[in-house]
Amino acid sequence: MSKPETTAATNFLRPIVQADLQSGKHAKIVTRFPPEPNGYLHIGHAKSICLNFGLAKEFGGECNLRFDDTNPAKEDQEYIDAIKSDVRWLGFEWAGEERYASNYFSQLHDWAIELIKAGKAYVCDLTSEQAREYRGSLTEPGKNSPFRDRSMEENLDLFARMKAGEFPDGAKALRAKIDMASPNMNLRDPILYRIRHAHHHQTGNDWCIYPSYDFTHGQSDAIEGVTHSICTLEFEDHRPLYEWFLENLPVPARPRQYEFARLNLNYTITSKRKLKQLVDEKHVSGWDDPRMSTLSGYRRRGYTPASIRTFCDMIGVNRAGGVVDVGMLEFAIREDLDANAPRAMCVLKPLKVVITNYPEDKTETLELPRHPKQDIGVRQLPFSREIYIDATDFEEVPPAGFKRLVPGGEVRLRGSYVIRADEAVKDEQGNIVELRCSYDENTLGKNPEGRKVKGVIHWVPAAESVECEVRLYDRLFRSANPEKDEDGGSFLDNINPESLVVLKGCRAEPSLASAEAEDRFQFEREGYFCVDRKDSRPDAMVFNRTVTLRDSWGGQ
Repeated sequence: MSKPETTAATNFLRPIVQADLQSGKHAKIVTRFPPEPNGYLHIGHAKSICLNFGLAKEFGGECNLRFDDTNPAKEDQEYIDAIKSDVRWLGFEWAGEERYASNYFSQLHDWAIELIKAGKAYVCDLTSEQAREYRGSLTEPGKNSPFRDRSMEENLDLFARMKAGEFPDGAKALRAKIDMASPNMNLRDPILYRIRHAHHHQTGNDWCIYPSYDFTHGQSDAIEGVTHSICTLEFEDHRPLYEWFLENLPVPARPRQYEFARLNLNYTITSKRKLKQLVDEKHVSGWDDPRMSTLSGYRRRGYTPASIRTFCDMIGVNRAGGVVDVGMLEFAIREDLDANAPRAMCVLKPLKVVITNYPEDKTETLELPRHPKQDIGVRQLPFSREIYIDATDFEEVPPAGFKRLVPGGEVRLRGSYVIRADEAVKDEQGNIVELRCSYDENTLGKNPEGRKVKGVIHWVPAAESVECEVRLYDRLFRSANPEKDEDGGSFLDNINPESLVVLKGCRAEPSLASAEAEDRFQFEREGYFCVDRKDSRPDAMVFNRTVTLRDSWGGQ
């Protein structure tokens, strides 16, 4: 995409926080980032992370990391570890130790009993199907559960027996007694506790009843002294329930909920359920597959924390929905890597070149800058009789406008000499397997006498180059809206079959032999690449393409 217009990033929450501090409503801002540990973080979470941690940092406050772990059947320690790693990788640190909603299970249980004693909660025996039927619809009110008028004593007894494990999963639920005729569906006697005989990653087998997300979330905020509870717009209709709990319980603080528009990115899936499906069905290699929209995937692909933070600044924070062009994210990483990534040369499709008039016993060392605009040193390339160029840089019958190597034509080798193609050596099937060329010894660092050479191509020395694997990653989905398949299929039918092309036997310049995991480079004329943090080894280097040099999807 073309360079986006540069404007001051909008954030409607910034003046709200500023006013609250100036008025004395709050002495210090406390925010929180509250992921559910049921999957890896994705690019949409990055917006929330930058928002919550960013506001706290800007106004001298604190941001908590709290795992809202109320559904043990879908949660795992792997996800907790990955979330903590991703937040730190993005450049943020939470206040104190990480927190868990499960830390507050005892307090939540006590508050549930208080609601029962106040006549504001009851144990309901309706099945989930019956409860849906009783709930009504957006156009019709619900009707009261036949168990709504149980006595306080009966409700306390049944709730205690639920906690003791006397009933099977789904047999009973504790519900708030609010208003089954409310136009807000969330206030129609929502569930407070469900029976789940499941092992919990933090509390073990201490509990067989678990609080609902809605009951847990606001009270956890209050316990932690959160001042600004920031969430996405789909929770706007939950705010009255959030406030009902705060009003009807002796909570130590009264957080205020604010909603912002979630990130919708084209060519991208951010549903954790669908991301998990991609992993479970092996459409990708894992949660950290470089084609995934997870932060672990972006990291492995070579994205930098700075580029993702810049992207989040570019899109701003508001309440208006809409779809963001993924080209903005790609623009952010190109700008970062163009300014900071060292240059190197790597031949993806090696074609051997023998420079016939170069002395067989001679090797000279050439020096090239590691970056054209930054003083970060030089890299050394040995130059001798045999080198590799990319097979696509030679054409026997060139198309119009071809400015690379042709029979009898000349090109400059990057940072080296001008060579001329004299002969193409072919195998029995007619494939070109070698070029015989000659060089002009008077063209190192200067133009040839009496003629103009337009083309410049990259190369690596044959003997000293590093054999490597290069993985050309592209967008995982071929449709701007992967959720909608024109033929009525699922998002899986929109998977781009060219999203990964693996090239083996590539040749990289010798300086890359010492590259370490996550080192990033611009491979001249090819794109931006990084050393794979998982599969690369010193004796078997693997480079992942982060992004092409230019937007190849423009106009699609």
